[in-house]
Amino acid sequence: MKDYHINIFYSEEDQGYIADIPDLRHCSAFGATPEQALHEVETAKAAWLASARANNLTIPEPRYRPVIYQVANL
Repeated sequence: MKDYHINIFYSEEDQGYIADIPDLRHCSAFGATPEQALHEVETAKAAWLASARANNLTIPEPRYRPVIYQVANL
């Protein structure tokens, strides 16, 4: 099974890094470094999935694929 794609980008407004998981609505996190943002979004992902399971909500399959993956045939 593929895992969820994670975007990490620097936010001038927030003066730090934002990580988000496009397939999991509103699942994002902040960190002072890219590594910290990644760690925080992994924690957020675990909480998001646990909450969805506890509430019998549908958990989406990983579908988001940036164009670079399609171009590179990955």
